[in-house]
Amino acid sequence: MTLHAEIERFYAAQMQLLDRGAVKDWADTFTEDGTFAASGLPAPVRGRDTIATSAGRAYEERTARGVVHRHWLGMLVVDPSSEDVVRARSYALVIEVPVGGSPALHRSTVCDDVLIRDGDRWLVRERLVTRDDL
Repeated sequence: MTLHAEIERFYAAQMQLLDRGAVKDWADTFTEDGTFAASGLPAPVRGRDTIATSAGRAYEERTARGVVHRHWLGMLVVDPSSEDVVRARSYALVIEVPVGGSPALHRSTVCDDVLIRDGDRWLVRERLVTRDDL
């Protein structure tokens, strides 16, 4: 499997974990000291446990509002820094689907990651999500 295909497979699995509310498993795809920064957040979220807590709150809020999010990553560019470190940049669309309603584009973003190889898997060390509307 090519490096590009490996990273695409990582993102497919990672985003599906987030979308179905498996936030602990999703946070486990970050390094222990990983960071999640986004232009819509007041400050970066640091560390797996904090990332899981933050994602869990967001998932619960969506559930209470009766909406589902689907993350769609595309236009992926993978730039290896070494055998075990890559920079990955993709466009990330968030589609919001209200229960009984029609899907609508919720956010258009760019996702910049630093990924590190950990044995036979990849982990996010740094993520920066930049919203197109901010």
